[in-house]
Order: sequence, then C-alpha cells, then structure tokens
Amino acid sequence: MTRPHAAPATPEADTTGGPATPGDGATPALTPPAALRRRLDDRLGGAARAWLDQALDEAAAHPGAHGPVSVWELRLAEAGRRCGPAHADAARVLILHAAHADADALSRVYFQGTADERRAVLHALPHLVPDDPAALPLVEDALRANDTRLVAAALGPYAARHLDAHAWRHAVLKCLFTGVGLDHVADLDRRARGDGELARMLGDYAAERTAAGRPVPEDLHRVLALTGSATSPHGTDDPHGKES
Repeated sequence: MTRPHAAPATPEADTTGGPATPGDGATPALTPPAALRRRLDDRLGGAARAWLDQALDEAAAHPGAHGPVSVWELRLAEAGRRCGPAHADAARVLILHAAHADADALSRVYFQGTADERRAVLHALPHLVPDDPAALPLVEDALRANDTRLVAAALGPYAARHLDAHAWRHAVLKCLFTGVGLDHVADLDRRARGDGELARMLGDYAAERTAAGRPVPEDLHRVLALTGSATSPHGTDDPHGKES
C-alpha cells in the first residue's frame, strides 16, 4: 500500500513459494473476532499487546479516512513487525473489524496493499461483509494469483457463500493444481455433495495426470467421494455432463 513516509516493508514470510499449509487452529476467517482477540492477548508479549490495544482503539475512534491514508491503514502495514508473522493476519483482521471497514474500504486496502494485507482482507470478509457480494471481485482476483497463501485465504466462508458453481469448481481444481490443501476450502462437503459436473472435472484431471505418469493428489479422491461419484477417478458415469 502506498503510504507517505512509510518504512520499507519487511517480508513477513515467503508468500509465493511452496504450498500453503494449514494454520495452528485459529484461522482468522473461521474464528470470531472476540476469540481472535483473546488468543492474541494470550500469545503476544507486553509491547506487542500494547501496540495492538492502541491500534484497535485508533481504528474504533477514527474508522474513516483522515488525510490521504487512514490511521488504521497505517497500522495494517506495521502489524507484521509489531506482532510477528505468526500473529499478523489475526491482528490485521481485528484492526479491520475495529474500523468497521465496508466493502469499499476493504477493496481499497486489498488493491493497494501488500500480499500480506490482501490475505488479511480476505480473512476479514466473513466477519465484515458476509452478505454483501460487492467484495466478490477480491476473491476472484486472489484466485487468479500464483500466491498459494492468497488462494487458500480466498476460499473461506465468504467464497463458499458467494462464488457461483462454475467459479467454485475451478477454485477446487486450482487447489489441486497448486498443492493448496482442500482443508482450506470452507463448506467443501456441502458444496461438493452430488455435484456431477465437479466429478467429471476431477475425473478428467485425474486421467490427465495418470496419462502423464504423474500421481493423483490424495485430496482429489477425497472430494470425488464427496460428489457421490461411484466411479474411479479415471472417468465418471456421465462424461458429457453439463454444468448446472
């Protein structure tokens, strides 16, 4: 994010390298903000806790923009350095929540932000705009990225609710292509259940892998079973099935 007089960004983690891995049980998109706050209070040191308290107070007191960049947006940029990489996502989600960021604010932060800030915005969507489809372009943009951590963050409860069937199926396939574990896909069981078109797509992908002498990801077998397909991953009962 472009910010006046901001210190050079320090990378929090390798966000473009290996596959995304599940967190430690406190995925920000799936954890209520009050529980996130308690978790950080328990885990942060005194200085980091004091910084977060101040950042949240500032966001709550001045949720709108003050000057070219709002105060809480500056705090988003500092979260990794102040709270550490392991807790930065949760801290940023709490700041966004305290600021009552709406779809417009979330879009501004996402498109002007670093990969780490974008990931936090994606995690915040189900807490801040759960019923508003206006933020769907953020999910769609993240799903086009090569950053597997962005892809994983994009597929939380907000995407499960708002992505249409076509886009959601291709997101599942992208996870298999890029090594993002399907544990990151919110509501996978419900959305995959009985989806014959998804079963066909999975069968085609598995057949391509097998023909190329490559292993079929274990997650593919798992989601294929969820679709209710009784066939092997080399084909489906309806190879010419159409999308609903």
